[in-house]
Amino acid sequence: MLDVLWEDNHLIFINKPSGIPVQGDSSGDRHLQELVEEYIRVKYQKPGAAFVGLVHRIDRPVSGVVVMAKSSKALTRLNEIFKEKTNTKIYHLLTENRMEEDEGTLFNYIAKDGRINRAHVYTRPRTGSKEAHLSYKLLANYGGKNLYEVKLQTGRFHQIRAQFGHMGCPILGDLKYGAKNSLRGRAIALHARTLITPHIVKDKSEIRVSAPYPKEQWWQLFKDPLKQGPKKHHRS
Repeated sequence: MLDVLWEDNHLIFINKPSGIPVQGDSSGDRHLQELVEEYIRVKYQKPGAAFVGLVHRIDRPVSGVVVMAKSSKALTRLNEIFKEKTNTKIYHLLTENRMEEDEGTLFNYIAKDGRINRAHVYTRPRTGSKEAHLSYKLLANYGGKNLYEVKLQTGRFHQIRAQFGHMGCPILGDLKYGAKNSLRGRAIALHARTLITPHIVKDKSEIRVSAPYPKEQWWQLFKDPLKQGPKKHHRS
């Protein structure tokens, strides 16, 4: 069942479970965009296909907030917002190893290797690499697991996964970047926790939508105070 976190006439925010792609891929598996199209068609009794515009993605094994547009006009404005980077993306993740500092920034250069679908991390620029910048903070430590919050300043391919792996702190279940063991369903413990974005209607307050943690055992080690539903705050 689709977990809709918030919607209005223009936008819809979904809590994507790990294991399903955001859009169609070579696997032919059902994908999130298709599920949202079906949800809108049924809920609003649309006779034909529903419009669902895709502006960003999170990796298949990652869970959390994804926003989609419900009209072409909304999609155009949402694309502008993401291009201008006037929104904020916050992720939570779990590791077994711990960073030397409990709070800090990571600045590297990342190059995508399409042959093996993997990102390579460098300390200096290389041909084809791009700057990758994020900030992190340790939120809690329990049962040998560390809960980190990450804010992205850039949005590179596999950025969080690759940079944490490069630091010797791979995300739980992320075998591609150094984790020792897999998790059920080939999930990784990376969760798109919160998306803060201006509304496409400029005189409306910006929207802050957060996704509760998955129900899997490794996340349930940590208390999650979130309650589902819309959360808004006005610009100061």
